Amino acid sequence: MARIIFDTAATINGWIADEHDSLAWLFAVPGGDTPDPGLLPADAAVMVEGRTTYEWVLRESDILAHPEKWQEFHGTRPTFVFTHRELPVPEGADIRFVSGSVQDALPAICEAAGDGDIWVVGGGDLAGQFFDAGALDELALSIAPAALTGGAPLFPRTVGPDRLRLESATAIGQFARLRYSVVSSGTSS
Repeated sequence: MARIIFDTAATINGWIADEHDSLAWLFAVPGGDTPDPGLLPADAAVMVEGRTTYEWVLRESDILAHPEKWQEFHGTRPTFVFTHRELPVPEGADIRFVSGSVQDALPAICEAAGDGDIWVVGGGDLAGQFFDAGALDELALSIAPAALTGGAPLFPRTVGPDRLRLESATAIGQFARLRYSVVSSGTSS
């Protein structure tokens, strides 16, 4: 059965991008521009992104002009993009645009993943929508030694400590790698 994992990097004070949707803070951290394989979900068969993340990826690497760059991060995995807009698709990329609720899109996402994991890449609100739908299994966070004064929040939800269980905490380069399993509401540990 596929697990749904929100795996992302964040600052020590909980931001995943600055006020200009920039990740310059992340790329300035040693290892931030070429992550250690231990900082990425190894069994992800499908990726899920929100519109802002998708547009950032296209813009950051000029992927429409250089579609081969799509493969460097996404590989050949299907990528579901939540949006209400028409967006361009890099040549050769398996992009599946969805609108509406996470709950409505879950059957297609799970079917595409088969037995592999589903990687919610970003953003934080989209991951929160998976959490709200009771579909998020794990939060995997790479906390960087940086702080921002604002931007895109890591996980804009109120989540009590009874809903997350720390599974591991390790140092990988300059990052604190934290993995939490999501506990179903009404289930005690």
